[in-house]
Amino acid sequence: MAAPRKVVRRKPNSKKTNKKKFRLTIHHFKWIAVAMVFIGLGIWFGISFKDGIKYFFSEERKKAAETSVFDIRNVEVLKRHSGKVLGFDISHYQGDIQWEHIDMINNEFPLEFVFVRATMGKDGIDTAFLKNWRSARANNFIRGAYHYYRPNENSMEQAQHFIQNVKLGEGDFPPVLDIEELPKNQSMDSLISGLKRWMNVVELHYGVKPILYSGEHYFNKHLQKAFPDYIVWIANYNFFVEDIKPEWHFWQFTEKGIVPGIETKVDVNIYNGNRNELRKILIH
Repeated sequence: MAAPRKVVRRKPNSKKTNKKKFRLTIHHFKWIAVAMVFIGLGIWFGISFKDGIKYFFSEERKKAAETSVFDIRNVEVLKRHSGKVLGFDISHYQGDIQWEHIDMINNEFPLEFVFVRATMGKDGIDTAFLKNWRSARANNFIRGAYHYYRPNENSMEQAQHFIQNVKLGEGDFPPVLDIEELPKNQSMDSLISGLKRWMNVVELHYGVKPILYSGEHYFNKHLQKAFPDYIVWIANYNFFVEDIKPEWHFWQFTEKGIVPGIETKVDVNIYNGNRNELRKILIH
């Protein structure tokens, strides 16, 4: 019978063991770093949106008919601009508005002005314009009328169409030009020329310089240099934009506002000033 073989035990490779431990350390460090980033973002979010978060978990919000995560930002923005004047804008998309119920947002922030869509292009008329226009005045809102500009239609015809359908008077906002679309069959320079013609014709008729509305990106890229001296109304719904910029006269900060008396979501706006400053830009 053969003698049993002697089992030789090999010593562990210290280099491989150390290398494995080192990799685990780096791996853990990465996860710790990721966790720290998320914790930091959570702390920043909690501090930056403290009023909105407080409202989101409040009993008042639970009683509201309709709520969403956008309430956090909307309330935060409203809280930050408590000294400014608030308003909203509407068209026929808001349906049959119960004007007598419109007062405040979240039972805290009073609404004082409204922009009403009047005309679109060279021949479009908002079907609810006349009713909304008269109701706004009857319910003591400062009111303004806006024209939705269609880039591929004649600018002079669009200006005359607005003038024929909108009567502005003392205490109303200047006329508003809403431009959001890019042209399809003309250059941007040609569009700018058309917008300027619309502005000039309308200003000559009403005796006051119109207000220019657009999205922030569109305005910065295409309109800012061409219209440096106009009152501007800028739309920006970015969740993380919480303050109105100094160069914005009006800021449409959300399209998801909830206003008593209106069944649909509503655009909500902030005027970058107080009531006395607002009155100075109205038609006298």
